[in-house]
Amino acid sequence: MPRPMKWRKVCYLPESNKFGPLDSLADTRNYVNMTVDQYETIRLIDLEGFTQEECAKQMNIARTTVQGIYVEARKKLAESLVNGKVLLIEGGEYRLCDGLGNGCIRDCRRLRRSR
Repeated sequence: MPRPMKWRKVCYLPESNKFGPLDSLADTRNYVNMTVDQYETIRLIDLEGFTQEECAKQMNIARTTVQGIYVEARKKLAESLVNGKVLLIEGGEYRLCDGLGNGCIRDCRRLRRSR
């Protein structure tokens, strides 16, 4: 019997969930789908400067899981940029944090107010 899925904790949903070339056709072959938890690893590691260990603690998952999610997210970013595809961020196995800073490494409640 497989292990039950462990939900990934996410503090922020993207303000925009669709990015790409302005002249892009609305063809599904020109889309790259990134999950919300992949977006969160990019946000935490590349934007906020977290280590993979800190990111794992923040998202309440194993560091090796973060590493896998991060590698896939970067591949999708590269595919979108290099091949001129639209990046669509949606779905995934995540739960939004409560915004109270419970279990957060850095006070996400403070960050929520400032954005």
